[in-house]
Amino acid sequence: MDPGSHGVKRRYDASKRRESARSRRRAVVVAAQQLFERDGFRATTLAAVAERAGVSVKGLYNSFGSKADLAKAVFDFVIAGDDQPIPVAKRPEQLAMRAESEIHRKIEMFTRGLAHRQRRAAQVIILIRDGRHVDDSLAPVWDQLGAEALAGATIVGRDWLATGELRAGIELDEVRDVLANYFRIDNYEWLVLQQGWTFERYTRWLGRTIVDALCR
Repeated sequence: MDPGSHGVKRRYDASKRRESARSRRRAVVVAAQQLFERDGFRATTLAAVAERAGVSVKGLYNSFGSKADLAKAVFDFVIAGDDQPIPVAKRPEQLAMRAESEIHRKIEMFTRGLAHRQRRAAQVIILIRDGRHVDDSLAPVWDQLGAEALAGATIVGRDWLATGELRAGIELDEVRDVLANYFRIDNYEWLVLQQGWTFERYTRWLGRTIVDALCR
């Protein structure tokens, strides 16, 4: 037997194991999303998630820890739209936006991406936001979402300031805070979910509002 074949087999097996583990994790996250959105955070048990995903409760605990940690994993999944381990800031749409030189085009690309993420994640974000008032374990998750929003807004704000096309005298902290304000789900919830705005109307409004707030 070729002695090198053992190494190839081990690498192949390791790859298969990683893919199997990733598939199980994805199944758990999808099951949790479905149950959270159907039954709410408090009523959903980890045992119910494990049963729906076809995994053991022990395995679920080992992979995710608490139910609040699982809620954060669901958020990460829906905000990205997949389970690829790539931060939103490093995804192709964000890289393309930063490569664009004209500020209005940057804002158009940014707001369309943001609106799509809000549409995918709205129910989960609202669940975490409201659930923290009745379940303390969600409070740190909500705080983490806020910190991540500020970090993302800072990255975008620096990029936009570098164009020199924002209004005179505006500084990074204001750009960051304005953008982070529109990261919040409240606007989408009110205008789309409650007032019945179409997704396109909301996206256009979001773009105009950010232009008015930041551009000269």
